[in-house]
Amino acid sequence: MAKVENGGRIFREAWIEGVRKHYPGDPKSSYVTPWDDTPDWERAAAASVFELVRAFIETTGDGVKKLSRENKGRYVALCWTALIFKHIADPKPAYVADWEDLPQWQRETDADIFERIEDYRAA
Repeated sequence: MAKVENGGRIFREAWIEGVRKHYPGDPKSSYVTPWDDTPDWERAAAASVFELVRAFIETTGDGVKKLSRENKGRYVALCWTALIFKHIADPKPAYVADWEDLPQWQRETDADIFERIEDYRAA
């Protein structure tokens, strides 16, 4: 359980840092809610996406170094979308938008998340 929670926390911290860095203006409070106040389903989703990205990096080895920043962000966004469908029966369209429909701040934040997990794996 500690490993899962740690991965989820790393994901959430990277999300919050990315939102604070890339979001234009003041973000919604739900975007920067600390881990301990994050809903259970969202914690589970964050931990799952962390593990999916970690496993992808581990499986691809040095091949991951050839991915563009956009490729990395797309992977995080796709994994997150799948987890939204798992946890929310009828999500809002914005929750499951395709990459092209995501705001730029969210694309940048998703890429930051991948890179944070990549750095974590290298440490």
